[in-house]
Amino acid sequence: MSTITPLDPIAFQLGPIAVHWYGIILGTGALLGLLLAMNESKRQGLNPDLFLDLVMFGVPISIIFARAYYVAFEWDYYQLHPQDIIAVWKGGIAIHGALIGAVLTALVFTRVKKVSFWRIADIAAPGLILGQAIGRWGNFMNQEAHGGPTTLDFLQSLHLPDWIINQMYINGTYYHPTFLYESLWNFAGLIILLIIRRKLSLHRGELFLSYFIWYSIGRFFIEGMRTDSLMLTDTLRIAQVISIVIVVIAIILWIARRKLGYANAKYGE
Repeated sequence: MSTITPLDPIAFQLGPIAVHWYGIILGTGALLGLLLAMNESKRQGLNPDLFLDLVMFGVPISIIFARAYYVAFEWDYYQLHPQDIIAVWKGGIAIHGALIGAVLTALVFTRVKKVSFWRIADIAAPGLILGQAIGRWGNFMNQEAHGGPTTLDFLQSLHLPDWIINQMYINGTYYHPTFLYESLWNFAGLIILLIIRRKLSLHRGELFLSYFIWYSIGRFFIEGMRTDSLMLTDTLRIAQVISIVIVVIAIILWIARRKLGYANAKYGE
């Protein structure tokens, strides 16, 4: 068998600075998500600069939370390698940490700006899942967030291009491209969110809750295939536990907000 050379995770050099594909891809996802939210805010008659301001605060805070979340659950390693704590270009950004940071930032931001958190969250939801769908390709470039061992025949049966199959060949073994499974699940979620926000009579906040439910269901099952999960115990994966909790909370919020009259306004109002 000929030697398979993985894709270079470094896009280019700026003098001594290496610019990684991981950062470029995450940045692209964030930018496209922002543009999607700004376009919808214009349609609803809101100032799109609200989202530009929110992203300026939200992105760095979310990255800090995402890294802190990951480092906290991998502390056995990082306490011995403290120099790697800030090395986000090597990967190790936990999406659940990022979501915590994003939601907390949005809660403070909307209170300061005196706008509805739920309305802003609804507008942002498709952009969030788009950013996640694109961002998973950063994991692909780093050969991380993959599943367990598989065979070349299986990967070829998925009709994947050779450049994806070859990148899933790591240290002499082929692995499940779980980054791809999650990316496709998120792209499907994007399409569903774009459809139901027009076709269904959703109340304010329910598109955002739909995003959390869709993403968490997919993440629960895909996480079970991964080999690099953050673990709560020897058998309990943190992301799966968090996904179940998110689905339950989202459903409770959906029902409670309607029953208590907190969701009387319709989507876009």
